[in-house]
Amino acid sequence: MELANANPVVLNPSDLPTRKRRIASQSADGKNVSIFAFPAPANSNDPFFQSTQSEASDSDDESESEAIDEQEIYDLIATMSDPEHPITLGALAVVSLPDISIRPTVPRRPESPLRTVTVLVTPTIQHCSLATVIGLGVRVRLEESLPARFRVDVRIKEGTHSTADEVNKQLADKERVAAALWNPTLQSFIKKMLETCE
Repeated sequence: MELANANPVVLNPSDLPTRKRRIASQSADGKNVSIFAFPAPANSNDPFFQSTQSEASDSDDESESEAIDEQEIYDLIATMSDPEHPITLGALAVVSLPDISIRPTVPRRPESPLRTVTVLVTPTIQHCSLATVIGLGVRVRLEESLPARFRVDVRIKEGTHSTADEVNKQLADKERVAAALWNPTLQSFIKKMLETCE
């Protein structure tokens, strides 16, 4: 099978926006191992600092919802692999931070915990045959990762694909999405896309 876009533009992964920090450490056999972690607080070895921190977290109201923002959504989907290239969606700019939004699901009730995450996907070429598969993969990743209070809306960005309206209609139809996810071929594509997720 010949690739439709054999030479896509690829961004440098170190230039992509993320909250995750790459820390190199050495394993027992001397090889470098990369892990993602947030830097530890400067006084994390202080036993009084840790006990104060744990007391504060115990007193937090568990009914409060954890804030999830656009950067966290981007971090969830940017490491997904493109189904046609062995490169991530973030590196190909198929997903980008400015094309992700979170808004109240019911606009008249902004205090409601229900939120809709909208992700606009930009295919690498105007006639990408796998645009629907990419949209399905992003949708599956978010639906599996986000709490139930989030609704997921994945669409092709306007003007970036020759059949964007048809693809968007498929991605918005819950019954068609559910039926597509039973297809073994599509399942294997999506599974391959999710293998690189961090």
